[in-house]
Amino acid sequence: MPLGFAVDGAERIDGAVTAELPAIDAALADVPPDRAGVRIAGNAALASLLAADGAIGASAARVLGEDCRPVRAVLFDKSAATNWALGWHQDRTICVRERVDTPGFGPWTVKAGLHHVEPPFALLAAMVTLRVHLDPVGADNAPLLVAPGSHRAGRVPVDTVPAVVRAHGIAACLAAAGDVWLYATPILHASDAAVRPARRRVLQVDFSAALLPNGLGWAGV
Repeated sequence: MPLGFAVDGAERIDGAVTAELPAIDAALADVPPDRAGVRIAGNAALASLLAADGAIGASAARVLGEDCRPVRAVLFDKSAATNWALGWHQDRTICVRERVDTPGFGPWTVKAGLHHVEPPFALLAAMVTLRVHLDPVGADNAPLLVAPGSHRAGRVPVDTVPAVVRAHGIAACLAAAGDVWLYATPILHASDAAVRPARRRVLQVDFSAALLPNGLGWAGV
């Protein structure tokens, strides 16, 4: 049975951006290839697609409402040259414009010169992530793996992650080019190395409708 967002915290939206693939490819043409992850920011060509009424952002707005906005975007380009694996984990940090020490926010880190911080879990629980597939992803080409329903487990301590994954099971997020996977940002997920590596580009975008407190501001896209 296909996964559904309301129950499983993950759902495939078939062909959501098939018509827009040429425009997305053109917008990302200057991004260096074969990189594990490249942050995308200030890309005017993508802005209309990521807006709440755009071809990409509309999938997030269906869950979060029209006030949602993209707050972080990363292009993953997995290939034979960059055939990495990623263990089971939750995404727990957000990217902000500058560090403003705020109760409930921490620890802080700096990645690629940008400030990241772990916010209160309730903020993460109110976010969604979209994975926009620019290439097909079959079972042997390192699809995202998710533990359906694990987003409802709250903040999962690292040492209990394996047990939570066992309790919820594992689903592989296969996709055709132009499909979008929508999932709850805190869902437990992982990715194996590809068995038969082929180019697998995914534009991953986090969305939120929340305003940050105490002068904190989203770094944005």
